[in-house]
Amino acid sequence: MTLDAAQEIATQALLQLARDPEQVGRFLAVSGIGPESIRSAAAEPGFLAGVLEFYMADEALLLSFCENAGIRPTMMAAARYALAGRVPDDA
Repeated sequence: MTLDAAQEIATQALLQLARDPEQVGRFLAVSGIGPESIRSAAAEPGFLAGVLEFYMADEALLLSFCENAGIRPTMMAAARYALAGRVPDDA
């Protein structure tokens, strides 16, 4: 997967997350990012990988996004790998 394709998937995931106040609140709590800091955090290199990791930690959320986006769940893992360059230690 190319870096551009991975960024596109992660951006779509972030946009879907932003449309769900409950999930975005959970994402902010898990990531430790305050709502006022999300724009600056989004410029950080690992941010989009973190968005994908958030989805991958919640199977129902992951499957819902994949269905809406028309992608296979394995594409999320491939995009996460492309963005972060490694597999998480606990995977």
